[in-house]
Formats: sequence, structure tokens, C-alpha cells
Amino acid sequence: MNEDQSTPAERTYCNPLDLAYRYQDIQFSGTVRGMRISEPRRSVHREAADPSVVLYRDRYYMFVSMSAGFWHSTDLLRWHYRATTKLPPLDYAPDVREVNGALYISASRKEDNCPFFRSVDPLSDDFVEVTPGTFPFWDPNLFQDTDGGVYLYWGCDSRTPLRGVRLSDTFTPVGEPSPLISSDVEAHGWEQVGDDHVVEPPRTERERLAALAMGSDPYIEGAWMTERDGTYYLQYAAPGTQFNTYADGYYTASSPLGPFTYSLDSPFSSKPGGFITAAGHGSTFQDRHGNWWHAATMRISVNDVFERRVGLFPAGFDDDGVLFCNQNFADYPTTVPDGPFDPWTPPQWMLLSYKAEAVASSSAPGHAPAFAVDEDVRTWWAAASREPGASLTVDLGAAKTVHAVQINLADHELADGAPRAPAGADLGHSWRGIFPRHQPAEIVVELSPDGQQWTVVRDTRGTGTDTSHGYLVLDAPLRTRYVRVTGGRMPFDGAFAVSGVRVFGRGSGAAPLPVRARAVRVDDRTARVEWDAVPGAIGYNIRYGRHPQKLYHGWLVYERTALDLRCLNAGAEYWVAVDAFGEAGITSGEPVPATRADSALRGATGE
Repeated sequence: MNEDQSTPAERTYCNPLDLAYRYQDIQFSGTVRGMRISEPRRSVHREAADPSVVLYRDRYYMFVSMSAGFWHSTDLLRWHYRATTKLPPLDYAPDVREVNGALYISASRKEDNCPFFRSVDPLSDDFVEVTPGTFPFWDPNLFQDTDGGVYLYWGCDSRTPLRGVRLSDTFTPVGEPSPLISSDVEAHGWEQVGDDHVVEPPRTERERLAALAMGSDPYIEGAWMTERDGTYYLQYAAPGTQFNTYADGYYTASSPLGPFTYSLDSPFSSKPGGFITAAGHGSTFQDRHGNWWHAATMRISVNDVFERRVGLFPAGFDDDGVLFCNQNFADYPTTVPDGPFDPWTPPQWMLLSYKAEAVASSSAPGHAPAFAVDEDVRTWWAAASREPGASLTVDLGAAKTVHAVQINLADHELADGAPRAPAGADLGHSWRGIFPRHQPAEIVVELSPDGQQWTVVRDTRGTGTDTSHGYLVLDAPLRTRYVRVTGGRMPFDGAFAVSGVRVFGRGSGAAPLPVRARAVRVDDRTARVEWDAVPGAIGYNIRYGRHPQKLYHGWLVYERTALDLRCLNAGAEYWVAVDAFGEAGITSGEPVPATRADSALRGATGE
């Protein structure tokens, strides 16, 4: 089967995308802004972020940070890596856009002029520098308007705004850059920094370093321009890549350089809950069928602040021109259609492995088997030794109908055994390199109905394959109670470590009973949402938006019965619904208004 001949059962993927993420070698000096704040340390981990995706000559191209190359695909399902030495490997946030029938690539430099490269056949590595650039910029986005004019947008700062300027045929600015977007934390709740938009004292050394390096103000960054029906959607990311609340919002205008008006439906791309969180600094594009998609950055940020992954989400515009993403259950299997589709299609399979019993051949201190089934990519089980053959077995509690399995690997203490990357650069506070070769991450996945008879459904031993987030759709559903994963060769001969054994299918019985939300607007930027637990639910998806028929935002939680939405826009009214979900399906809740606290009090007292 070639790469674009997928059967219907195979036309699903599961975030984060299973790319051969490149390994980084970061050696931190312990000094930030001239201050000694810690002992030197080193981290070796996978990373990719800031995805820029375009459809060009019937093939999708994806450029991401710190990858020394790019990925390409014909179907959005299977992504193939292609290395290149012709593009700067350590320039962050590479941007790719089509201009006059060719692809143009640029990336970020703080002090040096940023060059532009051109390609008409990236697979032949024909990248040519067309201009060394005339000024430095960070997080660039090139855009060609319908009249042929070319514009550049850029910015990545907690103090200065995003800017834009028209470019000449030689990619030099025409006139002075225009300031376009700045943060407005008092009005835009989602721009507040912090996990769940709450600033807490740093709990770890890495969090302390991140706070010192980035400060307490939100970063406004990651510009991307989309034109649709004469409206220009200037998208941007906030508040910071290290937070679960990293998201994309947008402003609109009737011309490429504004003036721009903030959209109260921001953020349009947001994923603060679930197995892996965040959905900021991305790109919005159409597939060959005209469907809209949004690719964005997802965070891990455990080994290093910039330990990140790539996610892909169905997107679109409603009849009123509102830009949205469907990020309900956005790390469950998602279908890529072979034609036009409804971007709000719910998942066909549910999670069957949440907090299932797990046992392992051995465990490193602090990394018990339970961490592989807690739906948190930031925790993991790790074997006690680096020897191949370590295994983890998950008991679903009863035989269930399994359709797909996702095995997510973690980078566990790799700096102890990895060699130094052969090339890199001194960035002042750290030295950074990218390992040029893929590392093997070989696994065996077996399923069993009884723990006695086992069926091998994947075995990559001896192939050198790197599948850090391996997603497997079974040829036919299997009645399964036990899932066993065994490690073969691992990156840098490290320990076998798993952040998520995620099993998808359909459980028996009925979906949970419906939930009635209670939502109170605590202040201009916050609503308190509460609900009662219902039998059969393992979690709840809180949907909210500015109209009861436009609940475009989602926040998925497990086991909880309350959530503070601190991400609202001042001056906008909101509606909220809570959907209960379990192994047997999803039960949608009815929307209710997020009433003001004083109104709720008057209603309770009969006034």
C-alpha cells in the first residue's frame, strides 16, 4: 500500500502526531541575564513546535522548530521526514508560505538579519537563499494577498507588539512596520500567564528557570495570516509555550495591515485539558477538499521548557465568519476524511484504559506503572534498568472491544548516557545542538482476552523505527482485556519509559446520564462551573462560548466536578454546557448562561 491509499479504518490519527521528533542537546550554563541562578545542567529530549503547514502541488509540507529539516505528507496521516543542510537548523519558528508559485521559508533571529529561502521542489532539496534579509525578526509569517502583494508579520515578546509590513519584490520593507497586536490581560482572560491561568510559586528548578527567563507578562507571538472572503484573520499565540493554556486568538480587518479588531471568540484554538495540553502558535490551512485545519504546538515541558509536540485539529469558519477549532476530545482518534466533512464530528472510539490496573517488569523510583494510565503526558512509568525487554501490562478489568492503541514514550534521564550532539551553537545562557540521526524506539504491542493467549499487533524490533507516539489501528476490532508493551532498543540505550498506554474502543452499556451545569460569572474574566457527578462517567468536557449554539471552546477534565474558566473576555456574555463521557460514549449537556454572581444571588433569595 502506498502512502495515499488508506482504508476507512486507517484514516484516523491521534494527537500528539507520531512524528520522528528530533532529539535536542541543551546544556544550560546556570546563568540568566548575567545572574548565576543554578548549577549547570543538561537535557536530552525530543522537541518540535511552531508548526507551519501548507498544501503545495498536492502535497502537505510541515516545517517546525528545531528539526533540521521538514515533514511531508499526501494525506495528513503519514508524515515523512526529510533532512536538509540548506536551511538554518537552529533558527526558531520556521515559516513556509507559497508566493508566486514557489515556497518561501524564513525563520527567527534576534540580532542578525533573517534570510529568505525559495524552493519549488523541496523533496529534491532545492532550497536557495534569495535574499540575506535586511532586518532581524522573530516568529515570522509571510502572506501573499489576492492582489499579489506580499506582507510579513512577526513578533515574540512580552513587551513589544506584533508588527506587520508590506514587502517589495526583493523582500525589503516598503515603509515603516506597523504595530498591530499587543497584550490586553485586563480584558482578555486567556492571555493571563500560568497553568489554568493561575500564577503559583515554581515547584521545580526548571519552572524557576523558566519564570526568571520569561518574566510574568504574557508573550504575544506566533503570527499567522489567513484571508477569507475579504476578511483578514491575524492569528497570534499567548500567554506562553510552557503553560497548558497556550492558545491562539485572532483579530480581523478589511486590509492586510488593519486597523484590526479583536475577536471576542478568541481563543479559537485552545486545549487546556486532557492527556496532552496546549494548542498555540500554529497555522491554519485548507486540505485538497477545502476542509480547514489548524496545526499547533502542544506542551510537555518536563525535561525542558521547550519540550513540545505537534497537534492537528479540524477547523473552520461559521456562517458569521467566526474562526473555530474542534478541540473537544482532541487527543482521541480523529478521522481525516477523503472529501468534505463536518469538523464537529465526535470521536468514534472512547478511552478504555483510564486508571486501569498496570504492572511492570520493574520500575524506577518515582515512576510507577500507574503513571502510564493516568492520562497525563507529563508523568510516566520507567523501567529500573536500561536493558531491552522491560515490559508494562495494562488490565482493562474485563474484555472490551478494542479498535486502536496509542503508545506514548517518554524521555527518561537520557542526558546520563547520550553523547554530545556533534554540532550546535552557543546561545549565551546555553549550548544547543540537534542530533542528526533518528534514534530507535522499538516496541512490541500484544493484546490478550485472558492473559494467556496473546496476539502481536505491532513489532518494530530490528527496524530502527522511532515511534514516540505510536498509534495503531487494528485491522479488525478485538475483544481484549490485557495490553502488554515490551521495549526493544531505546534512544541512546536509555530505559524504556511510557507516559501513556491509551486504548480506544467502545465499552459495554449505556453512555452516562446527562449533566446539568451551574455557571456563575465570578468576575469579568472568570466563570465558576460546577456539576454533579453521574454514574458511568470517567470525565467531563466543559464546552463554552458566546452563544448557546456556538460553544466553540472546550476544556476536558477527569473525575472533577468543578472548574474555574479564567479565560473569558471582559464584556462578553458566555454560555456553558458540561458533557459527561465514559467508555460507552458521550452525553451532551444543555447550555446554560454564565450568570453574574450578583444575579445568581438575587435568584437564590427570590429577589
